[in-house]
Amino acid sequence: MATPLMYAVQAAALWSGLLILMMLVLSGIVVSGRRKHMVSFGDGGNADLMAASRAFGNLVEYATPGMIAMLLLAAVGAPAWMIHGVGATLFVGRVAHALGLLLQTGPSLGRVVGMLLTWVALLTAAVGLIAFAVV
Repeated sequence: MATPLMYAVQAAALWSGLLILMMLVLSGIVVSGRRKHMVSFGDGGNADLMAASRAFGNLVEYATPGMIAMLLLAAVGAPAWMIHGVGATLFVGRVAHALGLLLQTGPSLGRVVGMLLTWVALLTAAVGLIAFAVV
């Protein structure tokens, strides 16, 4: 029989797995761009490759602490629904941000919405971790 802890860990695993798959997709886009433009390191000054590299980099920079936070939330007894909320918000935010970088030049609605959702997810996780740590 599954316990509340198991459901929380499964929630963290689900969203972490989806974020890792997204990392692989964006990494593949970077590698493909480097091959296409014959760039062995960095972006070679190519705007499309720079955007792809930043989409990947931004995902890793924000998703990694989010994944750790979800696992810690499960460990301190947060309910699965909270972890699903953090994970879904973080995932949708990172998808929106990546699409905003990859499909538009300069500022974009996707980037703004993506960052706002990411901040909401991380803020929720941070407050939850602090609350569960002191109660």
